[in-house]
Amino acid sequence: MGGGRTTPIIWCLTAAALFGASTPAAKALEAHFGPWTLAGLFYLGAALAVLPFSFRGGSRTLRRKKRNLLMLLGAVVFGGGLGPVLLLTGLSMTEHSASVALWLNLETAGTALLAWLLFREHLDGRTWLAAGLTVAAAVLLAAPSGFGDRLPALLVGLGCLCWGMDNNLTALVDGFTPQQTTLVKGLVAGSAVFGLSFLVEDPDLPLVPVLSALAVGGLAYGASIVLYIKGAQHLGATRSQILFSTSPFLGGIFAWVFLGEAVLVVQIVAAVVMVIALRLLLTAKHGHAHRHDPQLHTHDHRHDDGHHNHVHPGLPAWIRHTHEHDHEEMEHEHPHEPDLHHRHSH
Repeated sequence: MGGGRTTPIIWCLTAAALFGASTPAAKALEAHFGPWTLAGLFYLGAALAVLPFSFRGGSRTLRRKKRNLLMLLGAVVFGGGLGPVLLLTGLSMTEHSASVALWLNLETAGTALLAWLLFREHLDGRTWLAAGLTVAAAVLLAAPSGFGDRLPALLVGLGCLCWGMDNNLTALVDGFTPQQTTLVKGLVAGSAVFGLSFLVEDPDLPLVPVLSALAVGGLAYGASIVLYIKGAQHLGATRSQILFSTSPFLGGIFAWVFLGEAVLVVQIVAAVVMVIALRLLLTAKHGHAHRHDPQLHTHDHRHDDGHHNHVHPGLPAWIRHTHEHDHEEMEHEHPHEPDLHHRHSH
């Protein structure tokens, strides 16, 4: 969208930084918890963190629509349940959390393929190449040095496919604010996974590690998911995911600095490939004549983007804000991303 591409990019990169720190933190906490328990605590921590900000905003009308409820349910099941359990199970089976963190770039492949096949997200040549380079970096790092690493890589890959579905669904859920979506995902998925952990793992719950896990979940999952959703609604699932794929590299840095893990040459090479991918992504442009149908929805927006022409007395056009609003039918031409207003396969 015009007049505001930089801010969503910053949201996605900040989300990546927060989530990137969760992998070495999870590695440190696995001495106290199994993967089911830890996944449940992380998502419950996310729910607790966003709870105070979830009572206002959104649209009651849109929240009652079956389509939005089904998409939110799918996001909860794939992203809040299956994804983190598969990741944390893979993480618990290897000694190298930095490499596991970097395997998470496989999520980009799942997100891009599902966005193109199922969700009408336009992907130009530069974006496809950026996604391909991101995946190449992940495959380079996931190529096991021995047979013992194949199963963790497979589990993380399956988790990434689940998150790819979650990314696409979450980017299109309407009527819920990012905080409300995160609250539902964290509360429902966290409670279910945490409850199942008593059947699967029979966990011991020492107070300080529990509070630490909740705190990590609040930042690395709660705040991170909110920022990611805000970015994805403006940039589309694939582009926001490529930006978010910088998170494993930050996770690797944390692992190297705080856990004393060795820096591998292959990880440095992958980082260079990732920088090239981001360069391609950020220089890609897409624009053509297109028509907007009348639409009622709610999301973060500003009034200098060529789409939101309603008036708030005293509010500068460049100030971002969120509320339910109507769009009239419109036809125009301008550069744009596959955001909530531009879901087409041109």
